[in-house]
Amino acid sequence: MENILPTSDKDFVESLIPQRFPFVMVHELSEYSENHLLSGFEIKEDSLFIQDGFFQASGLIEHQAQSVALHTGYKYYLLGKDAPTGYIGAIKSFEAFTLPETGDHLKSEVTILNEVMGVTLVDIVTTLNGEVIAKSQMKTAVK
Repeated sequence: MENILPTSDKDFVESLIPQRFPFVMVHELSEYSENHLLSGFEIKEDSLFIQDGFFQASGLIEHQAQSVALHTGYKYYLLGKDAPTGYIGAIKSFEAFTLPETGDHLKSEVTILNEVMGVTLVDIVTTLNGEVIAKSQMKTAVK
């Protein structure tokens, strides 16, 4: 399989996750390794989680979870398999320090801490212009 990173090819990125428009909260895949991923998302006016021009904390959580799904989807792509459907199993912690605005470009770094029997424990840090605006630790599971 050809390694195509980095990419902001919308169709390719969306093919790696189970979500579909208008519920897609990742647009870019910048870095990938077995235990790491860097994703990007540009907040548009039509984003579902916009309220009064600000992207809400629930949107940040969804963006982070989809970044984990992107990691899984790309791993399966490299193996020549279809990406599985997954879901958030538990959110151990979540902190939002700043709510981003329409037009902002988020970057999220996913670090895989542990992966056992389809359950993945991750740390996720989301930045805006190099500053941390949210961080979480969550478990995701695949069907």
